Amino acid sequence: QVQLVESGGGLVQPGGSRRLSCATSGIIFSNYAMAWYRQAPGKQRELVAAVSSGGSINYADSVKGRFTISRDNAKNTVYLQMNSLTPEDTAVYYCNAQWIGYQYWGQGTQVTVSS
Repeated sequence: QVQLVESGGGLVQPGGSRRLSCATSGIIFSNYAMAWYRQAPGKQRELVAAVSSGGSINYADSVKGRFTISRDNAKNTVYLQMNSLTPEDTAVYYCNAQWIGYQYWGQGTQVTVSS
């Protein structure tokens, strides 16, 4: 059974930082491209950051220079370090795993940026 379990969400003040984690099981993690998406109320889900199985990384323009994605193949976990958070970053953040025709999603973790 494949599981992607996000953690680390919560309430953070503007300008603050937060690190999200996505622990996976049931997949050969090193094969998979991993990504973080987010969905704000009333908006479509959007790609935030992605890291390929080979380590190539890309970011949405809105988070470049503030967010860092990383993966630990030994722990089957992907991370999203979020710095300089603004209220516009408020959303449910989802972990995604993709390889060939397979795609899996986590349940999401809420990040709220507010004073």
